[in-house]
Amino acid sequence: MIMDTILVVNSGSSSLKFQLFGIAGPSTLKRLVKGQVDGIGTQPRLRVRGSDDATLIDRIYEPEAVRDVSVAIGIAASWLKETQEPAPVAVGHRVVHGGPEYDRPVLVDDRVLANLARLSSLAPLHQPHNLAPIGTFLARFPKLPQVACFDTAFHRGHDPIVDHYAIPERLYAQGIRRYGFHGLSYEYVAERLREVVPDAAKGRVVIAHLGSGASLCAVREGRSIDSTLGFTALDGLPMGTRPGQLDPGVVLHLLSEQGMTVTEVQNLLYRGCGLKGLSGISNDVRTLEASSDPRAALALDHFVYRVGLHAGMMAAALGGIDSFVFTAGIGENAAKLRAQITERLAWLGAVLDSEANAAHSQEISSRESRIGLYVIPTDEELMIARHTVELLRRGT
Repeated sequence: MIMDTILVVNSGSSSLKFQLFGIAGPSTLKRLVKGQVDGIGTQPRLRVRGSDDATLIDRIYEPEAVRDVSVAIGIAASWLKETQEPAPVAVGHRVVHGGPEYDRPVLVDDRVLANLARLSSLAPLHQPHNLAPIGTFLARFPKLPQVACFDTAFHRGHDPIVDHYAIPERLYAQGIRRYGFHGLSYEYVAERLREVVPDAAKGRVVIAHLGSGASLCAVREGRSIDSTLGFTALDGLPMGTRPGQLDPGVVLHLLSEQGMTVTEVQNLLYRGCGLKGLSGISNDVRTLEASSDPRAALALDHFVYRVGLHAGMMAAALGGIDSFVFTAGIGENAAKLRAQITERLAWLGAVLDSEANAAHSQEISSRESRIGLYVIPTDEELMIARHTVELLRRGT
């Protein structure tokens, strides 16, 4: 039986990730292929796996053959056209910033695309690259429905006191407020928690999205109450190359006393800080854990300390905590860091089951723990596919 399909696209500066989902029923999506074109402009490579994880293609290209994301989209689209039928009925995209205007997934046209492009300065590592394939598809396939799904949307129901900064109200009205990010990940994990541990999902939950980008989210009954990220994706926890919470006076000092330009400061904050900046070695946790350099240990210890510190803030936002959930690349795979973070949560009653943690089990809390500790893999692409199908069915 041939199913209608949804294409999901997540584009970065040097990679294009895509997945194809079959619409198997009213509420069932089946992942058919998962692929990416990475090394764009340097060492381009197309890799695709099927639903059984078997390799369908692994092809390397000359650098000049895949100069930018637009060319990568053409390569991926050609492969999909040659091997997958029927053609997708819609494309869903991850877009990091929806600004004050977009609080839910939306069908994209030229006007919406222009509105989203104006937010690029608030997410320079992500927004321009998220929007590039949308523009390409609009030009090549103008009748194909495209849906933008926002990382900020999950947090848009916050109490006003959560999203305000202590700045003049006119600035809030202009859109300078706390937005929060990683919303597609949090939304998926919150839904998944309801399926696998329904009692825990009813309580006060802190979800830790720990990867190259990192943040925490306070969740009650599946809804975001607060998040460590704010106006941009620079706030909160230290990340792979971003500093996290930073006194704004540091930025003023860099501009006025160090003589740095705005562009230089932006590059430093987005690309030269975090684990990479602290260690002077790498932004990859695996590399840092394998290093004997004391700077690597400092970077990891700092990361663990800040996660524990901000977890207390999220617990305060909830009035207590019943469960703590690890997700994303570090959260799902770095057992040692999970153990160290749990030690920082001991004052909240967290006690780790070391064997379960080493085995990457779904539940890693011991019987003595007063709060549940869980590892739940995220799936932002499936969340995007769900939103795309739902919006198509509503017809808006």
